[in-house]
Amino acid sequence: MKTFETSTDAKGLRVAVVVGRFNQLICAKLLEGAADELTRRGASPDDVHVAWVPGAFEIPQAVRALAGSGRYDAVVALGAVIRGGTPHFDYVCRGVTDGVREAIRDTGVPVGFGVLTCDDVDQAFARAGGSDGNKGAEAALAAIEMVRLLARTSDAPEDAAAANERTGRR
Repeated sequence: MKTFETSTDAKGLRVAVVVGRFNQLICAKLLEGAADELTRRGASPDDVHVAWVPGAFEIPQAVRALAGSGRYDAVVALGAVIRGGTPHFDYVCRGVTDGVREAIRDTGVPVGFGVLTCDDVDQAFARAGGSDGNKGAEAALAAIEMVRLLARTSDAPEDAAAANERTGRR
């Protein structure tokens, strides 16, 4: 079997982070997790640019604009949609996921998806740095890994033995 090797090294990457302001306490924790992960993985804080948008529904438009600008290697989308008593939750969730997916398809720029879709506030806080980790950090890591993977897809994959020898894995 041959494998496309990837990396989680963010050194030299320029990353835009789009954050919904609605549910700001939760979203700020997601942003903190994403920023910490990016810098921990080697990104310069000067190369991480944050764009706040009014809410989750506006995330796709900003993602598309930033991804299409040619200035960024990746975009990270962060937000929180919390279920209420109306179908609004379903429409917003669908709009955000479809819009971000279309931005990825149309621009080819990797987007780490860290938009929470939760049943209640407790569940959202658990996923924004609480007992379930920080989905902002996970989205940033996914974006890094996709940038590195896509950069290697123009080359032939390595066989597992060669990759293990090169990386020192067994």
